[in-house]
Amino acid sequence: MALISGCAAASAAAQDATPSTCPAILQHTFARLQDEKPQALCQYAGKVVLVVNTASFCGFTPQYKGLEALDQKYRSRGLVVLGFPSNDFAQESGSNKEIADFCESTFGVKFPMFTKSSVRGPQANPLFKELAQVSGTTPKWNFYKYLIARDGRVVESYSSLTSPDDRGFIRDVEKQLAVNPD
Repeated sequence: MALISGCAAASAAAQDATPSTCPAILQHTFARLQDEKPQALCQYAGKVVLVVNTASFCGFTPQYKGLEALDQKYRSRGLVVLGFPSNDFAQESGSNKEIADFCESTFGVKFPMFTKSSVRGPQANPLFKELAQVSGTTPKWNFYKYLIARDGRVVESYSSLTSPDDRGFIRDVEKQLAVNPD
């Protein structure tokens, strides 16, 4: 599991947001799935962020298509989908390269994805530990979703059963996108 905690670990010159303007929830750096290079989540400060734990061999895996469509549709309005592959439910056994190849070739995933890590329990990566603490919920299965407002507040969490095209879910995303960044 390749991850680095804290925005300070990343080069400040390479970031759009400094730790002082970056919400605490985004002050983490993780290795990207495609090339395993570190990427600070602080670069998403001021955006509406949807964090999703993913897996390649799950009944919910087709949600990749809907997540990519959601990211494409709302990107220009300030949404970013962040994918975190996990084998916590024994449905993501592949290497980071295999996961990246699968996501791109099967579902055309272009939204940011990070290297495989744990998303629940004591081994959870720091972002998911913080999301669990703030929201009071941990992923019950793959494709569990957390919606983070532009100001870094965790707005809501959604079960795997909530598809990316669910009307209520879309309403929540659009409501957050309508809030003007400061």
